Amino acid sequence: MTHSIFSRAAALEEAGRPFVVATVVAVARPTSARPGASGIIHPDGSIEGWVGGSCAQPVVVREALHALADGQPRLLRLSKDAPAEGRRADGIIELVMTCHSGGTLEIYVEPHLPAPLLWVAGTTPIAGALATLGAASGWRVSIFDPVASTEDFPAAELVSPETALTRVDPDASPYIVVATQGVWDEEALAAGLRRNASYVGLVASPTRASVVRQWLRDETGLAEERLAALRAPAGIDLGAETAEEIALSILAELVQVRRGRATFVASPGPATLAGQPAGAAATPLTPIVDDIVLLDPVCGMTVDRASARHLAEHDGDVYAFCSIGCRTRFMKDPLAFLAAPGTHSMEAT
Repeated sequence: MTHSIFSRAAALEEAGRPFVVATVVAVARPTSARPGASGIIHPDGSIEGWVGGSCAQPVVVREALHALADGQPRLLRLSKDAPAEGRRADGIIELVMTCHSGGTLEIYVEPHLPAPLLWVAGTTPIAGALATLGAASGWRVSIFDPVASTEDFPAAELVSPETALTRVDPDASPYIVVATQGVWDEEALAAGLRRNASYVGLVASPTRASVVRQWLRDETGLAEERLAALRAPAGIDLGAETAEEIALSILAELVQVRRGRATFVASPGPATLAGQPAGAAATPLTPIVDDIVLLDPVCGMTVDRASARHLAEHDGDVYAFCSIGCRTRFMKDPLAFLAAPGTHSMEAT
């Protein structure tokens, strides 16, 4: 049985699944358990193996679930006697078992948590620094961006062109940092806030963060408690200036969240929008078409054709925008931003 438990634990580790190993380390008879007996407890409370009878097992499962939540091992001492003052110590939990047969059980409960997932949206220098420092700190880093390449992010275990983050590994609870710096901030955040994420943060100035938060409120229908979970700007205020320093400030905040030290709401959880299930994809980025107007009619910026992602059609013409904010303003009132017919023709390709 011990060999089977070890093999099962190795398989769960390989699959990146969280679990707890509970092992009987000492007994004082009468008790049916024996030293070395062990079991695996899963997040749903189910148990493989055996670590005690019907009185001990529910307590072990309860403490195992607590260990999964806080990441800390503990030694359980189950006895019919009240704990002696001299036996008290950190990491030891004394439990009086009134239904116990009279013996004593000591059970070591050890959580096994997979490396946390860090999903970074964007290909900016800050995204690169997050990938490098995050991987060095033990995070499993994935980069998401339509133009990202594996050569540019050697520390990431996954580089994907996916933008609808709700479609990626729906059962995962990643820490999501949006570092596109205005390119597709809004889409990435809307997708992150619709899923069961452990953290969603935006790399932006306070002014830009306020604008993005208002756009999410106006355009996505996300509930206020979801928007309240957004960390924008992301990171602890360390006075950071370089990309590496900013990445360090964000990773420090992620560690706070992971270790239960954060004082802010940081877990948005799944959300269901009106008429749209939680797993539905966010508004996809529109593909580039052959003939587009590259001059953003809202802000006047010329959009690079190779990276044109925010497009809208009006009166037979397709316009490119520097950001989804400009596109949103245009779609609400196109005529307010269009010049006389024909004045944009030299910008079309």
